Order: sequence, then C-alpha cells, then structure tokens
Amino acid sequence: MVATAKVKLIYVKRMKKIKSGGIDRIEMMQTFVRIVESGSLSAAALQLNTTQPTVSRRLKSLEARLGAKLIMRTTHAMKLTDDGERCYQHAKQLIASWDALEEDLINANDEPVGTLKVRAPHAFGQDQLIAPLVRYLAEHGQISVEWMLNDHSPDFINDGIDCAIRVGEITDSSMVAILLAEVPRIVVASPALLADYPDVKTVDELARLPWVALSTFYRNKVTLKCAAQGINRDLEFTPRFVTDSLYALRNTVLSGVGVGVSSAWMVNDDLASGELVQLLPEWRADPLPVYLVYPYASYYPARLRKFFELIREVMPTLVGARPPSPRA
Repeated sequence: MVATAKVKLIYVKRMKKIKSGGIDRIEMMQTFVRIVESGSLSAAALQLNTTQPTVSRRLKSLEARLGAKLIMRTTHAMKLTDDGERCYQHAKQLIASWDALEEDLINANDEPVGTLKVRAPHAFGQDQLIAPLVRYLAEHGQISVEWMLNDHSPDFINDGIDCAIRVGEITDSSMVAILLAEVPRIVVASPALLADYPDVKTVDELARLPWVALSTFYRNKVTLKCAAQGINRDLEFTPRFVTDSLYALRNTVLSGVGVGVSSAWMVNDDLASGELVQLLPEWRADPLPVYLVYPYASYYPARLRKFFELIREVMPTLVGARPPSPRA
C-alpha cells in the first residue's frame, strides 16, 4: 500500500511539472480562470494568495504559450477577447479534470483533504451548526474549514466559497438548492411591554402594539396562519426597530421595545424562564425553509461530498428545526 501511494504521488508530481517557460501550465490556467472570475488581476492575486506581478507574469506566459491575446485591459476595464472566451471555457474543464485526477490518485480511499469554505447564517452558524461542524472536523483529519457567517445570498465566484446554508426561499435557478429542513416562527413579546397594553386576543389587536422587524424576512408586514382553521391574516405595522440580526431582534424584544416574530429555537429558553411570552399561540408565521446551495459542476471533491452527506443528515434533527413539510 505504501509503495502504491508513493507511485501515485510521483505520477501526480510528474504530471504537474508540465512546464512552459518555467511556469506550470495548470497554474497558468488556474490563474487565468481566477482573473476572469474575480474581475481583475489584483483580486485574483488576493484570492490566490500571491502578488499582482506574479499574476500578470502568469497571464503573459499563457498568452505567449498560446500565441493569442486573451484579455484586453484599459485603465478602468478588462474584457475577454474571442480567443480569451474560448480559452476560459476550456481552462475550466481542464482544471476540473485535473482536480478529479489529482484527488483520485492521491486519495483512492476517498478521504477528504484541503480546505472547505462554507457560508452559513449568523444565528444558525454560530449556534446550532457548530456541533455537526466539529463532528465533520473530527471525522476528517486532513480537512480545514473556513466558516463564514452571512445571511445574504452567496456569490460563489467572488466570495470563493464551496457551498452555503441559506435560510429563506431560493430564487436563483443557477444554483443547486437542496431543501434540508424548516424553522418554525412564533410571535413573542416581553411581559414588561404587555403590561402597558390590554390583553391581546385577536390578530388585529397585535397591530396596535409596537413592533420590531427582521428585515431579511419581514419589515412592515407579516402573514400569520392559524393551522387549526386553515386561514391566513396579513398584519401590517410600522416597526420601531429594524435589524437583519436574529440575535439583535431577540435582545430588543427582551428589552421591551416591541413585539417580534422569531425563530422558535432562538427564544425557547426565554419562554421557559418567563422573560418572553408567546402571543396567540394558534397563530404562527410560515416556517422558514433551510437550503444547502452550491454551484452546478460535473465534479465535486470528497470534502464537499462528505459535507453534503453530513449536513443533509443532521439539519432536520437540530433543535429548532424539523423535516420540511410537503410542498405543492
């Protein structure tokens, strides 16, 4: 087994030493693709952890090797030539094939290696998802993870990420989107706030209270549903406080600023302790879907495949999440 591994490693190293003018051809193509996808030489250098002169030298070497101008540059713009566009499409395919070859030869046992770059929601990403992430690292000793927290839609190319976990509906059809789970949402307020108002017995009475809004999912209106009666009600209000952070929303509601719609898992302990009260328990906002999203590709390395398997297994079982409801 050791001898076989050494042979494979030697083969990969020899393959990678295909040189042109002292510069690795694979490296030149990887640099060219990064220039195109990042939009500039300086951005490509940053993503490749090298210098702009190095990136420029690799581009010039590739153009000299192919005998064609690939990129037209001015002070303020960069544009692919026709040859550059063809080169870009071929380079992406060649790099994907090289990655598949390299991983297949070095990792015949399908053991993940390298760095996995994931974007996750702020709240879930620093709370519920840490335990499965630790499990992933424990199971795969040759992996490192860059865990980036951001609630906005991912830009896989410019952000340099492999996949993302997204809360909320996905509208971008250019991505693979796997529905993992859903997160129930409830209406909550502090007893201190409620003490200043008459008891709330109907949805209409909710609108008379001050509100806190979560801008990523609702701002001036929220739809509440009574499952027992099968009816929906649109509730409109002018919020006193708007945030894009679920943690900030919870803390503001706790302080008595207003009523808010929160993911149920976030306020479970507050409800148990009496610091928050759930209003009209029979009325709830629609649960938020949780998706795993990633770019379409003909090949996914083991580090991604193993992470996909793990996250699809654990997400519906996390506290505050549940398997997704059937969809029409």
